[in-house]
Amino acid sequence: MDELLPWMPWPTEHGTVEDSEASARGARVRFLERTELRMHFFLKGTDTLVGSSGLHRIDWEVPKFEIGYWCRTGMTGRGYTTEAVRGIAAFAFDALGAKRVEIRCDPLNRPSARVAERAGFHLEGELRNDALGTDGTLRNTLVFSAIPSGPDGSPS
Repeated sequence: MDELLPWMPWPTEHGTVEDSEASARGARVRFLERTELRMHFFLKGTDTLVGSSGLHRIDWEVPKFEIGYWCRTGMTGRGYTTEAVRGIAAFAFDALGAKRVEIRCDPLNRPSARVAERAGFHLEGELRNDALGTDGTLRNTLVFSAIPSGPDGSPS
């Protein structure tokens, strides 16, 4: 959780097992509302949690989605998050008819930006003074995107 705190406020809301259970229940409600699709990824053939991801900020009119993600400290640097992001993007395009999938992150969060780049997302730009960081300072936001293209339907 310490690695997540500079980038996201939600780790402070997960101090107990009960907090995490409440978060999972809330995610189920948002799934039923069709406003969020939280996913967890596990080491193949095991019950070992690698990380969490999903489709957020869903806009069904376009339709477009944002992918967010985090990876357990001991599982970073192995390509698991990139693999998950590629699979989730493919699901968004193939099963949900996405016309746009975004990844947003702080420019100082280089590991997150590298996942977006390795997954084939294109950097569209940097929103300056776009958000307050968890420390209360103004931060910028990188916006990466993928859209369907090509005869094979692969993201671009």
